[in-house]
Amino acid sequence: MYCTNWCGDCIRAKRFLRDRGVVFSEVNIDEEPDAEDLVLSVNNGRRKVPTIKVGERFFACSPFDPYLLSSELKIPLNK
Repeated sequence: MYCTNWCGDCIRAKRFLRDRGVVFSEVNIDEEPDAEDLVLSVNNGRRKVPTIKVGERFFACSPFDPYLLSSELKIPLNK
């Protein structure tokens, strides 16, 4: 997950995933310029976080949408 420390959508997405036992790694785009460039590239020039990589594809979950997140990751919506 490409994120920042201050992003409310990122905080909600991380909590959503942790509550469902999903293991993920975080890349803070404020600390890694190459990661920010990647986020801009996959989001048509927009700095959208969280941006999540699944396999070889990326999708942004901003604004946070639990329905989108559960659907894209094929995980339960409810705990």
